[in-house]
Amino acid sequence: MSPLEPPRALCSWLRLPKAMLPSVVLTARSRRGARDHRGRQDFRGSPRCAAFSFAVALRRRQVAALNPLNLKNTRMKSLNVSLGLIPIVALALSSCTLKTKATASGTATAAAATATPSASAAPEVPATDAQSGNPFADATQVINPDYVAKVEATAKSHPSDADAIRKVEAIPTAVWLDSISSVTNVPKILSAAEKQQVASGKPTVSLFVVYDLPNRDCSAKAAAGELDIEKMGEERYKAEFIDKIAAEFAAHPTQRIVAILEPDSLPNIATNMNVAKCAASDQVYRRSIAYAISKLKRPNVTLYIDAAHAGWLGWQGNPQKIAAIFKDVLAQAGGADKVRGFATNVSNYNTVSGKDGKKLGASNPCPDEESYVNELSKALTAAGVTGKTFIIDTARDGKAVRGSWSSWCNIKGAGLGPRPQASPIPRVDAYVWVKPPGESDGTTDEKSPRFDVGCKSVDSMPNAPEGGQWFAEHFVDMVKSAEPKL
Repeated sequence: MSPLEPPRALCSWLRLPKAMLPSVVLTARSRRGARDHRGRQDFRGSPRCAAFSFAVALRRRQVAALNPLNLKNTRMKSLNVSLGLIPIVALALSSCTLKTKATASGTATAAAATATPSASAAPEVPATDAQSGNPFADATQVINPDYVAKVEATAKSHPSDADAIRKVEAIPTAVWLDSISSVTNVPKILSAAEKQQVASGKPTVSLFVVYDLPNRDCSAKAAAGELDIEKMGEERYKAEFIDKIAAEFAAHPTQRIVAILEPDSLPNIATNMNVAKCAASDQVYRRSIAYAISKLKRPNVTLYIDAAHAGWLGWQGNPQKIAAIFKDVLAQAGGADKVRGFATNVSNYNTVSGKDGKKLGASNPCPDEESYVNELSKALTAAGVTGKTFIIDTARDGKAVRGSWSSWCNIKGAGLGPRPQASPIPRVDAYVWVKPPGESDGTTDEKSPRFDVGCKSVDSMPNAPEGGQWFAEHFVDMVKSAEPKL
């Protein structure tokens, strides 16, 4: 028996036939550990407390039966009758209306001490750490079972490196929603996150990349998408893609969800308006991302807009260009407060610090991602977009091995980078693995309609499959070159 439950003997002494119980007791919900809308534990519906609730309700009926006009006399009679019930009412108040507030971190430790939650339900958690607002603070990240399966298959086919390869199975990676059909993966991942959350007792973050804009990747071919502006692409993006994702997010209000919005899209508008496809996509990109922000933002969902990387937007004048675009999109979305910040280095290879980029272009004022984050933060503040934070993709930035900023496809000799962690440096909410290591950047097959010459650069590995497909040789190469070591 829980120390917070009334003694069995006393409960039996007070237990009466249901016909004699006041309606307030009969209508009480018979469930334990129910939570109110603030996440507080409520034991008023406990079966063991029915007798005590009866005592309180009976006292109320006795008082109501007295002459309501003679208030002084009523109070005297109430006092006289209540003396015998004081111990019962006191215990009822302490046992039957016990409420414990979940801790500010969202772990509900106090509530767990007074009631055992259902094994089939995830604990209710806030969308972010209550003090910092960082969704990654005080939380774990979901492990994608599909990614684990690919890594395990590679371990079996490379037995000499299997031990190191299998260590990657425990590292969380983002889930890419890169087509309308991929939206079916959302409930599967959120279900896995819920199970992980119940098992660990800690909030579990599900990290998604929303990536299916009409005319996607307007300045390159390797990641071209399925939607065309001239073929109702904007309408389909909203109705068949964003709305479906929003519905799945809304169906899981107790889970922390983070979404990165449309890599490479707005950066293309900042620097590649000389490309006809990008010029034609400008306003559609802005409207579509604003729509995505307005639909996906919920109390349990944190949004970051892609902001390219140091080697792209770190050059002089570019941070100011992209800051102005972000300001416009956020205004269309309903306000800058709808996003927490921006994601950098997505699917790229830039190191976080160390100024390794100096050897790639001495005139770039942002030789690494930390420098770029600081410069972009200044530009955003100057544009009136203040208080924003960042996340950095460190999945493949363990070593600076390429010879040019322009090399971006399946870089030879690259290594797995710093592991996901919260609040690693100022202004940065987390290092995260956004591009799952092992998934190709693009094909080397020149006959493919998605072939991009960038995938045959001197820095690129040969024999690469289509973008997004598993490239085992590149993955094993990065495992061997991981920094820090696995």
